[in-house]
Amino acid sequence: MVPVLLSLLLVVSPAVAQDTQDGPYSLSFLYTGVSRPKADIASFQATGFINDQPFLHYDSESRTAEPWPWQVDGMVNWENETQLQQARQDIFMETLKDVMGYYRDRGNHTFKGTFGCEIRNDSYCGAFWKYAYDGRDYIKFNTEIPAWIPLQPEAVNTKVKWETEGSVQASKDYLENECPDMLRRYLQFSRPFLDRQDPPSVSITSRVTLGLIRTLTCVADNFYPQPISMYWTQADSVVETESWGEGPLSENGTYQSWVAVKIPSLDRGPYSCHVQHSSLAQPLTVTWN
Repeated sequence: MVPVLLSLLLVVSPAVAQDTQDGPYSLSFLYTGVSRPKADIASFQATGFINDQPFLHYDSESRTAEPWPWQVDGMVNWENETQLQQARQDIFMETLKDVMGYYRDRGNHTFKGTFGCEIRNDSYCGAFWKYAYDGRDYIKFNTEIPAWIPLQPEAVNTKVKWETEGSVQASKDYLENECPDMLRRYLQFSRPFLDRQDPPSVSITSRVTLGLIRTLTCVADNFYPQPISMYWTQADSVVETESWGEGPLSENGTYQSWVAVKIPSLDRGPYSCHVQHSSLAQPLTVTWN
C-alpha cells in the first residue's frame, strides 16, 4: 500500500528541466473539500496556478482535469492529469473524514490544502505546504527541519499518521525537487504568456449624487501584470483619493483597477488621472475637464 500522503506526490509525466532565467515563477495548487456540499457546489475542487494564472481545474462532479482558456497545447497530458486528480480527490476527502473524527464532529466542514514551489533564475528559492480546517490553520510542512508542524491540538494526530507513513522526506523531495522540475517543464510552454506586458486602457466616468457631489472614477482595464499605480491631480497637486479598488483576474488573464475622487458638482477642474505600469514607457495621463 502506498502511504496516503505519498500518493499525493505521484507525478505521472516526466519533468524536463530547461534553462529558466529571471522570475520568480511559482507553481501552486489549491484543494478544497466540503463534507456536506450544497447542490451547486462540488464536494471537491482543485485548481492549479502558474504564478497568478490558473491553468488547471478539476472537480468531483466532472471528474475531469480541464485547461483554462489560455492553456498552451502540449503543456499538460490531460488524461494522465485526470487520473492523478481523481486519486488525489479520494485521498483528500479521506483525510477530511479523519480530521472530522479528531474533532468528533460530523457536521458541515471545509478542508483546504495549498502547496507549491518557486524558482528564480532556474534555482529553487522557496516552497510551502499547508492545510486549513473550517478557515483555521491546521497543519503545515517545514522543509528546514523537516517535519509536519501541527497548528491545532487535533493536528497532532495527523502529524503522527503522516510521519509514521514516512511522508517527511517524500514531501521535502517533492517541494524542493519534483515541483521545481515540473514548473520548469510548464514554463517551456507558458513563459511568453506569463512574461507579457499588456498596457492598460484608461477611461474616466463622472457621476453626480444629489446635485452636490461629483464622483470622478478613473478605470484601468485589461492590463498585466497586476502591480499598477493610479492617482488624481489638480493643477499638478495630488488630490486625496476617495476610494480605490482592483478587480479579480479576468477570464482573459488580465486585471482591472480604479481610483475615485469626490469634488463639488460645480467644479469644472481640470482633474487628471495618472497611471504607471510596467508596460508603459512613461506614465499615462488622462484629463477630465
